[in-house]
Amino acid sequence: MSSAPLSFYFDLGSPLAYLAAERVLHVLPGPAPWCPVLASELEGAERFDAFRCREEEQVFRTEVAARGQELGLQPLRWPDPFPFDSEPAMRVATYAASIGRAVPFAQAAFRQAFAGGHNLADSDYVLIAAAACEMHPAAVLSAGRQASVRRSLEQATARAAELGVRDVPAVVVGDRVFHGERSLEHAAEHARGQELAAR
Repeated sequence: MSSAPLSFYFDLGSPLAYLAAERVLHVLPGPAPWCPVLASELEGAERFDAFRCREEEQVFRTEVAARGQELGLQPLRWPDPFPFDSEPAMRVATYAASIGRAVPFAQAAFRQAFAGGHNLADSDYVLIAAAACEMHPAAVLSAGRQASVRRSLEQATARAAELGVRDVPAVVVGDRVFHGERSLEHAAEHARGQELAAR
């Protein structure tokens, strides 16, 4: 009997998913596919444009930056504007996943956005991230325009919702969903327990 499968769900527009993406490879006990989804289409996704006031937004930014510092990451730099439209970059992430480069592309793109402070709605920064993992710019630009890639992203988002993913970051372990960067250890513990039970 095999252990429960692991999957990591992300959207490049989420700074919380960025924090998780910097940790997930080190925390989870086994390989986990990185699954690009559109957080805006998930039922419980946090809306970064829905703060009640400027002070509330500033508290959120301060907390995320402090968590990044606690994790030993580069100082967090916010893209301008934030939030930005992540769908074009997520189409490229979907293409990257189809050719086995989801992890290096997502890591590079997250760092462009939240360590470099660049707006991923600007294709130049997406191309820089793609170049970092040897994705050809012409192929990247073409993939971002393809209806089939857009449909694949939509279908992946719908499948995630069916599994119970309400927001990103999320880790699915078998039939359980763990939401949030701080839940990575719980997901890892559950995965180890499932592996022991399957032996």
